[in-house]
Order: sequence, then C-alpha cells, then structure tokens
Amino acid sequence: MLTLHMVRHGDTAQAADGVFCGDLDPALTASGLAQAERVGVLARSLGPTALYCSPKQRARMTAAAVARSCGLEPVIDAGLREIAYGAWEGRTEAEVKQTDPDAYDAWRTDPSLVAPPGGESAFAIAARALPVVLRARRENPQGRVMVVSHKATIRVIVAALLGMPLGRFRSHVACPTASITSFEFGERGPMLVRVGDVHHLA
Repeated sequence: MLTLHMVRHGDTAQAADGVFCGDLDPALTASGLAQAERVGVLARSLGPTALYCSPKQRARMTAAAVARSCGLEPVIDAGLREIAYGAWEGRTEAEVKQTDPDAYDAWRTDPSLVAPPGGESAFAIAARALPVVLRARRENPQGRVMVVSHKATIRVIVAALLGMPLGRFRSHVACPTASITSFEFGERGPMLVRVGDVHHLA
C-alpha cells in the first residue's frame, strides 16, 4: 500500500501578507526555516522512502530539511509547482478584488474552469500535478512517499483524489504553511487520513 504525505512549504513573506505568489520564487523566512526543520523531525517519524518536490525555492528549502533528516535525495518535478496567477502575481487578493472585480468574481465562482488572467485553472493544475501522483505510485507501489508542494496544488490534488468538484478546492480544503495532508492508497482507492495537520509545529 502506498502512503502519500503532502507537505506545503514553510512561511514566506508573501504567504504571511496574503500575496498571490505562484510563479514568484521567494525564499523561506526565518519562521519558515524553523517550520521546515519541524517538518524534517516529523518526516523522520513517518519514515518516507521517497521525496518529490516542486522546483520553487520555498519548496526546495522545505524539502531540504526532510532530505537531511531522512537521508533522501529530492526528486524535482515541475508538475508540483504552484498555480500560475498570471497578471495577479505579486498582488494581494483584496487588491485584485477591488481593481479587477469581474475577473476575480468569475474565478472565485468557478476556479476549476476560470483562470486568473494569463494564469491557470484548477483543471490545468490537475493535468500536471496528478501525473506526479501516478508516477509516485508507479515508482513506490508499497512505499511511503513525501511530496513538498504548494497550497493550491495540494488542494487540487486532494479534491481530485476525493472525487470532489475541482472548483471547491479553495473553499473546502485547508492547507496552512508547513502542514501535512496524507492519503493511504488501498484496494478501494485513496483514503484521506490527515488534512492540513500542523500539530508538529506546536
């Protein structure tokens, strides 16, 4: 049985300020680095046998703590990168809501099909992220896999694995920084056993 642990990267300045940060590539803050170390301690107890990671710096810095703790080499896969926010990159959600209300409302109403201008919809994210899950299953059919990725990407994967409408990924799935969300893949398919868990940060 495959166990899949998905970790969101630690704090960045943009995450703390509510800034749309998809294609941007900030580093972790000091608190984010501390969170990453706690993720590394948790990972040691979970015993992952493989580690996959987004190419973004904030994810790689988080995965580095897991790699050191567990003696693993991260596999970098671009399918795990964050949603592309297009014209909204670097802006806060409140600002976009005020200055681009029609596009924002359309996206908020159905982010599965509607993308930020020049960005990605949830279906586009699923199209590149789910093949990484399939790859992990193929390469580690009986393993414990840890994936370090991003808020929107993890939430879209969760929605897809649960058979939820992808348009609900923003409203129905929690994913705080440095949280862990886990699935077990059994005979009847993926079972969600942990979501948005941050107990290791206490």
